[in-house]
Amino acid sequence: MAVMQCRPGCAACCTAPSISSPIPGMPGGKPAGIRCIQLDEHGLCRLFGDPARPAVCASLTPEPDMCGESREHAMLWLQRLELETRPAPVIGSALAPKAQNRHPPKKRVISRSTCEELPPAGISST
Repeated sequence: MAVMQCRPGCAACCTAPSISSPIPGMPGGKPAGIRCIQLDEHGLCRLFGDPARPAVCASLTPEPDMCGESREHAMLWLQRLELETRPAPVIGSALAPKAQNRHPPKKRVISRSTCEELPPAGISST
């Protein structure tokens, strides 16, 4: 069986997924949807074969299901993979959903006797 080759100029696998390990020029890794800084003007990896290339990059090889017939197909496939494999947010982090109260807040009842008499709108009280 022939090994599938990368589509020239595609670079979907270097754009769509996030990379959590450091990359030269991107010490904090790469967020999903951001083009890797190590791509050249032809969409080829400058680190190909270099030990500084993240292991996750080396493990991602072109496959017909992933690459499809177009860059758009590959981007959508990889974006779906990114969503399906994203770790759950840590409770208390900025990415975690806000905790929902189990009980709705109690309604405050304000009686007429506790309210100040306010002047009609547009009329100053001084």
